[in-house]
Amino acid sequence: MSNPLKKTMVYLGLADEEEVYDEEPAEQQPAARGTAKPVEKAAPVTPIHRPAVVRQPAPSAVSEILTVHPKQYRDAQLIAENFREGIPVIINLSQMSDADARRLVDFASGLSLGLYGRIERVTSKVFLLSPENIAVSGDGTVAQADPEVTPFSQP
Repeated sequence: MSNPLKKTMVYLGLADEEEVYDEEPAEQQPAARGTAKPVEKAAPVTPIHRPAVVRQPAPSAVSEILTVHPKQYRDAQLIAENFREGIPVIINLSQMSDADARRLVDFASGLSLGLYGRIERVTSKVFLLSPENIAVSGDGTVAQADPEVTPFSQP
């Protein structure tokens, strides 16, 4: 038992001493005689390449802006499909529950980040998703909503 790993396995009770003695001579015999087993060739490995980011060409002018009034979280599919096409999307969350609205804002944030766009809060329940090729100008301040209604504040 010259192998420290096998000694440790026997000590921890993961292997019996008899099993270790039976295995060692079988492994060492071909090497001692000088006849090596034929080495099996490993299967060729094909590396996986990640596809390059496909960016759509910038259109010359914005031809439409989609306004969505989602009522359920599953309406996120409509938002994603249009945003991927390069269409700016205005999301009005006033008809959703607070929990679903938070989920949808999280989804929209990930969508805009993944497609190199931006998400901006217009009011407390209205958000603008703008694609990468659309510039949004303004004074940068959020429109003042009712101060008593703070649906997305963290406790």
